[in-house]
Amino acid sequence: MTITSYSPAEILRTEIAAAAARMIAEDGTDYGTAKRKAAKQILGDARVRSDALPDNTQIEDEVRLYNTLFFADTQPARLRHLRSLALTIMEELLHFNPFLTGAVLNGTAGEHSDIYLQLFSSSPKDVEIFLLNKNIQFDVAETSHFNKHHHSLVETVSFMWQHEGVHLALYEINDLRGAIKTKNGRLERANVDVLRTLIMESAEQ
Repeated sequence: MTITSYSPAEILRTEIAAAAARMIAEDGTDYGTAKRKAAKQILGDARVRSDALPDNTQIEDEVRLYNTLFFADTQPARLRHLRSLALTIMEELLHFNPFLTGAVLNGTAGEHSDIYLQLFSSSPKDVEIFLLNKNIQFDVAETSHFNKHHHSLVETVSFMWQHEGVHLALYEINDLRGAIKTKNGRLERANVDVLRTLIMESAEQ
């Protein structure tokens, strides 16, 4: 029988990840904010190095576990609804090379989750014109580029669709070449065909 021992740092990371996961699943808190709040909740005002905090992969695993333990009767249906809605939106935006990211893709989406898409086109303004022609009112903001070495901000348009929040990050078409599809063995973004497959696989389970 093998007994696994964990270092104090590993135990602390697990505690912070579990506390952050609860905030994400229950309140829809974003990962960065949840991580900071969880660390303060557990450590108080003590300063902690960033490398001592759990990474997003560990927190994602804890969110998945939390959903299984506390939302097993509602979360799968919620996820199917959001994925189906995302597919409909992506089919409408097919000309702009849409890719699904975030919780709706990785399967941890809950009651407070929005739909996040990345679009790749020769002109972000074309996306805005398309939405206006569909009578969709949207807000415009900026977010960080998915490539950490790319220092420019990316325009993001946000709107409500069938009572759900939708966020479109508008990338240049050349950014598509540098878009990583998987990271640490996990799918980072999915096109329409991949999303259709995910929906079909979940329906068969």
